[in-house]
Amino acid sequence: MTASRWLMVVIVAGLIAAFFVFDLGEMLTLERIKSEQAGLQALLQAQPLAFTLTFFLIYVLATAVSLPGAATALTLAAGAVFGLIYGTLFVSFASTIGATLAMMLARWLLREQVEARFANLAKRVNKGIEEEGAFYLFTLRLVPAFPFFAINLVMGLTRMSLPVFFIVSQVGMVAGTLVYVNAGTQLASISAPGDILSPALIGSFVLLGVFPLLAKWLLGFLAARFRASRVYRGYAKPARFDRDLVVIGAGSGGLVAALIAATVKAKVTLIEKHRMGGDCLHTGCVPSKTLIRSAKLAWDMQQAGKLGLPESVAAPAAFAGQLHHVMARVQEVIKTIEPHDSVERYTGLGVDVEIGEGRIISPWEVSVNGKTLTTRNLVIATGATPFVPDIDNIEAVNYYTSDNLWELAELPERTLVLGGGPIGTELTQAFCRLGSAVTQVELLPRIL
Repeated sequence: MTASRWLMVVIVAGLIAAFFVFDLGEMLTLERIKSEQAGLQALLQAQPLAFTLTFFLIYVLATAVSLPGAATALTLAAGAVFGLIYGTLFVSFASTIGATLAMMLARWLLREQVEARFANLAKRVNKGIEEEGAFYLFTLRLVPAFPFFAINLVMGLTRMSLPVFFIVSQVGMVAGTLVYVNAGTQLASISAPGDILSPALIGSFVLLGVFPLLAKWLLGFLAARFRASRVYRGYAKPARFDRDLVVIGAGSGGLVAALIAATVKAKVTLIEKHRMGGDCLHTGCVPSKTLIRSAKLAWDMQQAGKLGLPESVAAPAAFAGQLHHVMARVQEVIKTIEPHDSVERYTGLGVDVEIGEGRIISPWEVSVNGKTLTTRNLVIATGATPFVPDIDNIEAVNYYTSDNLWELAELPERTLVLGGGPIGTELTQAFCRLGSAVTQVELLPRIL
């Protein structure tokens, strides 16, 4: 923290300490305000401009440094001295200016430290503030049960813009300001703060604050229903359903979705047009990890001398022509795991499996193998295909993708890998360790 910030901390702490040391809070009690009401009104009549300006500055300062109880007492005093209309106008601007100063002070003193220490949390909070901050600040301002000084300090730690904070606070605090200023105009009948905020009045404020939340939820619900009605327009919803769930695609995502549905006794159909297990089993996770395991062993063997073993263990030259053995092992591992993703296993688990091409007819209907299934819910887990970039004359090159790479029988002397994501980086690592001279190309600044 810089010296100027430490100085500001000392000043604020000094003001708060003086408030307690000199018992200034005694001047802000209901009894003191009642006893001084006539004198304050006399000062207003004698020196209206000077008194009003001084009172305004005191209110702003008390709010800016968050003096406990000061804002409530000063609001009552404003009602008693200035009346309902001018008192409300006076307090409305003074409280908003003071709250904004308190928010700016907290931001200047603490936000950098908080964001540095809780970077990920701060990022998420600020994203929410950017999207919904004004709405929730308005809701909090409507309910005087929330300490306003705490709201000021917390908002200072976020990246809410000052104009938004000022305008929303100005509008949101009007209701509470009216209640307290009006109470100040009836000061003689008030003997305790509880006379101002009765349980019924507090309940009314809570309902007032909850109303925007309920209105937002209702509008969101109605909007979602409206969008759904437009999407479903022209489709007739079936009177009954054959299935609770239809899953299109039996890769890792579709298999898990179908299994969870069957586990909770839902009636589920799983549709796969090619091979059960999808990319993960046949061209992705399983073969790539198998290849990496073989490549790691080959690399370790080539480092035998460095590891204190006879160098005769390593045979990199002889290995170069043996890639077909590695690929044969890849296929063996796939066959070992294949039964776990098979039609028979999932049928035994309660999943109805259809091998064929699923076609979505309507939001509730899927056709497969010449029959139409009606379903309450639909999961589309059809996976993806390798992306081949639009390069001139690419069709003239005998290139490989993660789909057909496993057909290689000989290790290429040189390999160019286009792509630095997980798949490209795994293949780069494996082929390099197996002995190929690999160049990896990635469009973005970083791999992975």
